[in-house]
Amino acid sequence: MIRTMRRGRRVQAGAAVAVAAALATAALGACAPSSEGRAGADRPLPTVTVEDAASFDLNALIAAAKKEGSVLAYDGSGDVKDMAAAFEKKYGIKAEGEKSKAAATAEKMTREAQAGNVTIDVSLFEDGPMLVGQLLPQKIVTTWIPPDLAGTIAEKNRNPLMMISKAYVFAYNPRLNPGGCPVKNVWDLTDPRWKGKVMLQDPLGKEVFTQWFTQLSERSSDKLAAAYEQLGKGKLKTGEDDAAHEWVKRFAKNDPVLTTEDEDVATAVGAPNQTRTTIGLFSIAKFRDLEGKNFDMKVCEGLNPWAGFAYPKFATIAAKSEHPNAAKLFVHFAMSKEGFDLEAHSGGVSGNDAVGVSPHNPPGLTDWNTQLYWFASDQLLADFRNRQDIKDFWRVNHS
Repeated sequence: MIRTMRRGRRVQAGAAVAVAAALATAALGACAPSSEGRAGADRPLPTVTVEDAASFDLNALIAAAKKEGSVLAYDGSGDVKDMAAAFEKKYGIKAEGEKSKAAATAEKMTREAQAGNVTIDVSLFEDGPMLVGQLLPQKIVTTWIPPDLAGTIAEKNRNPLMMISKAYVFAYNPRLNPGGCPVKNVWDLTDPRWKGKVMLQDPLGKEVFTQWFTQLSERSSDKLAAAYEQLGKGKLKTGEDDAAHEWVKRFAKNDPVLTTEDEDVATAVGAPNQTRTTIGLFSIAKFRDLEGKNFDMKVCEGLNPWAGFAYPKFATIAAKSEHPNAAKLFVHFAMSKEGFDLEAHSGGVSGNDAVGVSPHNPPGLTDWNTQLYWFASDQLLADFRNRQDIKDFWRVNHS
């Protein structure tokens, strides 16, 4: 059943998410260990070392992990449950996977570290800015690179360790729009014709969206300005800092419908009983519903300048894990093809070059390099510093 929200209810929901996010951030600061590790965003990341692959013994790691007996992994995707089940079957080590949003995971791991009662061993973490701005400097988590795989993990993907790149895409219903995606340019999404007809998770509760906004501002305003000119309306006129802020402002003011889950967005776009055209921005993981629920959905191929964005997910280990060897083995498994395939049902790019790119892409997504905007990991600290400003900017304009 498709849930609809009246304007007032949506604003209240957005305010609730904003309050929750603020409380979570405050809790992270309040619960951070009072040590030299509390570096903050202005200090460099801890040095990541790569053990000598020649001296690494995977069998010894497996044996040590089996003695520890169990491992608990958190992830923003429910795919972690399948990964944990496969890991347990392969190694005979009890493994549990728990789906949890990044902000909740960060708060829990911080509180556990302060209390000295660590239950989460591994976090497959989507919020790169939070990771490099707080969790790594405060020594809540650490990065471990499997030595025998280090040779095929590019330097840019080591600090922190990038496990997989996944994607959020703009999608439409091809049954309702057999001629193709009804929007051709991301600026179309700011047009009054699409007022209230675009859906996505609330950016105040989904950090990957605010990171996208900051990365656009830092690196790609020129491409957004060029895309605007291709509308045939002349050059973009703005009183904002750059074209990215202007796009975010206009998009926010065009009344996009905000939800708390991608499931709601995908349902509104592609459910079998859907009769209203809606453009949705959601994870490619939801394209499993094409078969599972008989949905009709397709990526907006040809959308100028991007049909969505690719973002990294990082593999980290709790610094005070009680199962450090099992945690390392789980990270090793996640970086292998076997683990990658369980996270890439609908596409993805492994941080391990030897694993490469998944052949399973959703309809309409044929070339990640040309169709998607790619996040830059060297901008994560800048994203962390700028995230509150962009959140406030969104909040003011989506009213």
